[in-house]
Amino acid sequence: QVHVVESGGGLVQSGGSLRLSCAASGSIFSIGAMGWYRQAPGKQRELVATILSSGNINYANSVKGRFTISRDNADSTGYLQMNSLKPEDTAVYYCNAIIRSVVGGNYREYWGQGTQVTVSS
Repeated sequence: QVHVVESGGGLVQSGGSLRLSCAASGSIFSIGAMGWYRQAPGKQRELVATILSSGNINYANSVKGRFTISRDNADSTGYLQMNSLKPEDTAVYYCNAIIRSVVGGNYREYWGQGTQVTVSS
């Protein structure tokens, strides 16, 4: 059994900062990619940033220069540092992790329950 849990969301004023955390727990042998996605009301879920086990990183154009994704492989935890937040960043943020539970097993995709980020103008 694997669980992925986000934390760190909240209400912040425009220009402020928040740091989201994503903790994976349970039967984990290795974690491939970790990523953050967001979904605003009435919109489709969209990619925010991803980080591979190799350290390669990808950002959506809308957050480049403002958000920083990172991970701690020892703790099976991912982070999203969000600076210079804008009202259009308001959304539910979801963590995604590609996890292999046993040696030689297949990677499976796991999602967290989401954490609300609200940026007031």
